[in-house]
Amino acid sequence: MMKSKSLNQYAASSLVSLMIAGAMLMAGCASADAQTVSAPEPHQLTRAEVMHELEELEAAGYNPSMGDDGSYPADIQAAEAKVAAMHRTDRAAAMSAGQSGQMVRTH
Repeated sequence: MMKSKSLNQYAASSLVSLMIAGAMLMAGCASADAQTVSAPEPHQLTRAEVMHELEELEAAGYNPSMGDDGSYPADIQAAEAKVAAMHRTDRAAAMSAGQSGQMVRTH
């Protein structure tokens, strides 16, 4: 009688352990799925997009061939501000042209 009682306890504890392991596995899978769904991948720039951005920055006064001449952060930031202002102006012109029924060509 003693042997069957210990066998039942062993089987019950093994079953409980398997249930706990299964629950943890399912929770881990659900967590991994939730993480992949909630974090969209950032847009990877194409070579053409990078080249276009560099051309705009150069047109706004940035010279990448100058290297690190001590004015690096300031000169690229100034060029980025000019490009951003140009883009805002272009968008505003396109919006106002769209509202008035005209078509405006930018660049």
